[in-house]
This record gives sequence, structure tokens and C-alpha cells, in this order.
Amino acid sequence: GSKTLLERYGYNYSSATIRNEMNYLETEGLLEKTHTSSGRVPSTQGYRYYVENLMEKDADEEELGQLQTFFSKDMAMEDIIQASCDVLSNMTNLTSLVLGPDANRHCLRHIKMFPLDERSAVAVFITDQGHTENKTFHFSDDISASDIENCTAILNDRLAGTPITEVVAKMNELKPVLAQSVKRHEALFNAFMQAFIRFASDNVYYSGTSNMLYQPEFSDLEKVRELMRMLENSEIWRSIEDQSNALKLENPSGGGELVWMNDIAVVSKNFNLNGEEGKLMVVGPSRMNYNRIVSILDMTAAWLEKHNIRKK
Repeated sequence: GSKTLLERYGYNYSSATIRNEMNYLETEGLLEKTHTSSGRVPSTQGYRYYVENLMEKDADEEELGQLQTFFSKDMAMEDIIQASCDVLSNMTNLTSLVLGPDANRHCLRHIKMFPLDERSAVAVFITDQGHTENKTFHFSDDISASDIENCTAILNDRLAGTPITEVVAKMNELKPVLAQSVKRHEALFNAFMQAFIRFASDNVYYSGTSNMLYQPEFSDLEKVRELMRMLENSEIWRSIEDQSNALKLENPSGGGELVWMNDIAVVSKNFNLNGEEGKLMVVGPSRMNYNRIVSILDMTAAWLEKHNIRKK
């Protein structure tokens, strides 16, 4: 409302002048009213204009220092991706997501198994895209090195070239074959099944999902239900840049999108790990502080890639 703007910013204009300007912006589709007697808020078109023409990235040195301190820690890549998701939600007080590589594009090329002792082993899964996943197995009983070797040989022989998303189904068909050649086949079968289920599932990390519930836009129970449905469906996030109202962010580092869906805005930033592209996302209300969030996403993606280079 014009009175609120005058009180907050001390403009040297009358209320009538401000109302006239706001009427013009509403006519142009840049402002809108939430109901008949309400003040005006930016429309989606207004936010688009702001992001395309007025936004300047805004992150302070303290935030940059926090990221530098965090990413100097010696962590496994999977852990640092999850932790970066937590950092984003903590720094923005919003919901954050990280999308890892899409398993649908990968086929299994090879499995390597390294026994650690009689009750544990490390398995390395390698895809045709050069992506690797490590999994440590812990068994309740002793497993011989020969059983591990035989099981790995059968899986490599029967599963090489299989799309990752189809490996679990093929594993079930191989159970009788493993039973004939591997003494402790049950334990190894269950271990590999769990590993492949995790590998084939959508590699999506969430953090701060409850933060959105504290935003006034989500006092409406139906909007909360819609948000929860979105958070349960990873396909929405993988295809989000295909939305008709997606806007490519114009920033020096590139590789990002801004998408609006009702009262929800999603700002994303691409990053690259081992030749695989992932995506950082921050989900919040349309009125979020775009300047600051774009800057934090840029810094987080840059530090993720730097950490990956050091790990190599």
C-alpha cells in the first residue's frame, strides 16, 4: 500500500502519486492484488522483470568465509553433497535440494569387489558413463574370498551392459544361478540388491523441508499439501527447467534457471563432478531474496567443483 511505502522509505511524493504509479505498474502486469482491498505485490511478470533487469548478486564476505571453512573439511563426495544441501538450507532458511547424476542414462559396465575381512568388503560399481559408486558391505557371518569372487564374476558376466534402472529386476532372475555357485549366496545377494536399489534410485538430497511451512504463503493447508506432493516426486525437480515459465538466469557464471510455480520460486545452479552434471536448488516463496540466493548458489557450486578437483 502507498501509506506503508511512505512510512517505510520516506519517499518525497504524495500517496496519490504513489497510487498512480502503482496503478500503472498493475496495468502493465508487473504488480497485482491478492484480493480487492489489499495492497499490491509483484506478479510473476514483475519478478521476471526484476531478475532480468534490476537484480545484482549480493553475498557478504562472512558468508563466503563460512563456505570456505566448510568445504575445506576432508569429506567423501557423497557426504559433501548432502552437507552442501544442509548449508544451503541453513544459510537461506528455505528448502534446498541437490540433484545428483540421473541413473536413467547409465548402464552397468563392471563391478569390482575388495574383501576387507571375513565380514566386510567394498564394492565399486562402474558405469558406461565413467561414473563410480562405492558401497561397503557388512555381513553378519563370515563370507569367504572365493564366494565374493564367484559372486562378482557371475554378476559381471550377466549384468554388464544392463541399464542401472533394470539391474534390480535382473538380479532377481540371477538368484538361482548364484545359489548353485556361491555357498553364502543369500548374504551376498541381499547386499548387492540393497546397493543396486540405492544406486538406481533418484539421487536427490533434501534439506530444510520444514522451512517452507513457516512462510506465510503456506498457511493455506491445500498449498502445504501441494508442496509435500512436489517434494515426494523427484521427477518434478529433474524436469523443472522444462516448465513454460522457466527463466534462464543472466549471471556471469551462467548455468542456472529460475522457475515460478504458483507462489513457489525455484532457483537452481548447475555443477559438474567427475564429468557428471548435478544441480543445486533453493525452493522458497516468490518474494525470496533473489540477489543473495543466486550469490550463495554460485559460491556453493564453485566450492563443490573445487573440492572435487582436490579429491581427484
